[in-house]
Amino acid sequence: MEDFTQEGFSFAGYHTGEFELILLERSAPSPAEKQITESVPFMQGIYDFSLILGERIYENRPLSFKFTYFQDEYEKRKVDETVLTNWLMRGGYQPLYDDHARDYYYLAKCTLVQVEDDTAGRRLNINLSFDAYPFKLSALPEGHGLWDNFNFDLDYSQDTEYTVNGSLSINLMNVGSTGVTPIIIASAAMTIIKDGITYAIPAGETKSESFRLAIGENPMMVNGNGVIKFTFYKELI
Repeated sequence: MEDFTQEGFSFAGYHTGEFELILLERSAPSPAEKQITESVPFMQGIYDFSLILGERIYENRPLSFKFTYFQDEYEKRKVDETVLTNWLMRGGYQPLYDDHARDYYYLAKCTLVQVEDDTAGRRLNINLSFDAYPFKLSALPEGHGLWDNFNFDLDYSQDTEYTVNGSLSINLMNVGSTGVTPIIIASAAMTIIKDGITYAIPAGETKSESFRLAIGENPMMVNGNGVIKFTFYKELI
């Protein structure tokens, strides 16, 4: 019960290793795109409006895992099946940390616990299905500065906290696969000019869906006096 070397996942406060589950298979296919198309008579091909917002939009993605669990006693297997099912099916969408995706998590809900009791093999064969948000979310915020966790293929080193004296030009980089909405913490009221739009930023903590960081570079001008910090997490397929 204390061996966490076996791969699996953490979910709702427990790791599959605590239940002595042995991972056989995992599947996390890329999410299906929400395609918005229109076919016009007498025209070759179609009109594709899927990128009208500047990025691809996806459906939730399915996750599935197959485990086996060895237990000689039939009565104990029945009890453990009930414990396992209630652990996974309790609650809604919550972080699922797959050991296969270090430093990321899925926002997922368990939708199926299918258990077959293999009496001859004295084990349970377990199939689990989850419905998940289409992107993996970074467990660490951008600009975290932890070099032990830095991935040169996926991460980008940048500052996310700035001291502003009058005006300051900054450029935040979103290296994820979708736009994100940052939490902005300002020590005093400021304004941000981004893409020709002026945003009023009050003192304290704010988050608004109207202020999003697009994929890639996000140049902006910050006006005011004080310290401003942007907290955001990249999201990858």
